Amino acid sequence: MEKNVQRTDKKLKIAIIHPDLGIGGAERLIVDAAVQLASHGHNVHLFTSHHDKNRCFEETLAGTMDRQVSVVIPLLKLKRPAKILFYCHFPDLLLAQHTTMLRRLYRRPIDMIEEATTGMADLVLVNSKFTASVFAKTFCRLHSRGIRPAVLYPAVNVQQFEGPYAYTLNFLSVNRFEKKKNLELAISAFALLQSIGNGLPSPAKATLTIAGGYDKRLKENVEYLDELRGLAEEEGVSEQVKFVTSCSTAERNELLSQCIAVLYTPKDEHFGIVPLEAMAAKKPVIACNSGGPLETIKHEVTGFLCEPTPFEFAQAMSKLLSDSETAVRMGEEARNHVTKKFSTETFGEQLNHYVLDIHHHRIE
Repeated sequence: MEKNVQRTDKKLKIAIIHPDLGIGGAERLIVDAAVQLASHGHNVHLFTSHHDKNRCFEETLAGTMDRQVSVVIPLLKLKRPAKILFYCHFPDLLLAQHTTMLRRLYRRPIDMIEEATTGMADLVLVNSKFTASVFAKTFCRLHSRGIRPAVLYPAVNVQQFEGPYAYTLNFLSVNRFEKKKNLELAISAFALLQSIGNGLPSPAKATLTIAGGYDKRLKENVEYLDELRGLAEEEGVSEQVKFVTSCSTAERNELLSQCIAVLYTPKDEHFGIVPLEAMAAKKPVIACNSGGPLETIKHEVTGFLCEPTPFEFAQAMSKLLSDSETAVRMGEEARNHVTKKFSTETFGEQLNHYVLDIHHHRIE
């Protein structure tokens, strides 16, 4: 890609399409993209099929109203010769179930359409190098045609975490109550911490808070929360483990500002916005050594990257309890790290660069 291209002062008309503009990591990125492109002088409109004013990011309430739907790309091409930038959080065909013959037959044409329409975009962006590697393996035809997605990391609004900060003996997990988030790892590691914590400042005083999105209408959410409560009972730590369901942004930020560290337990996570939020709140992150966290967390500097086992997580937790200054020092490093590399301003500059490049036909 050319670095020294002449920019135009002309405002571009930009339409951002997203199917469900609720609350989530993908939706947060969409809102950040709209806000940042508007801040660069462009005329930006958001289009969505669903927008609940009671469950949305506040920035969308004053704006004009698809999670990735690549099939819309050829329709946009037919309407007018617009430039299309497609942001891929993760290939949809890998998220859909292919467990039975009927499902495979049903998904086959959809999967083919996804690959074909994705390849019609003028530029494909992905959220991590990990997703880029999965993209190449999944969309083999596109890879053979030389289509390589560029990486644009999601961002965190660092300014929303301005303190005051404290480092109470509370470990925090923030994730939706879904099995793929591997929350049982946090409980098992916390229980193990009680037995390996020799010489620590009273491990019995430490607590664990598991907070995140919860919808009682979703069977998986209800059943998984029951399983986690049962596991805490079985491990003998139910009195020290607190569950917070569907906490508000203010409540989440308060939890982040007061904990000693954040436990991030998903394996092979596509990116993971929670580690960025934790580091913006000056908190070290203990995460699995796979997927997006490998690109966002600096091992033993802003947190710890561990094998997804209770023992390794517990060891990392014990290091923070054994020296009260370690969490503070790592937290300072973490804040500086996300400010330089993952702020909304950095994200906006990079996105605007890509938008202007495809507008000027500069993508090689």
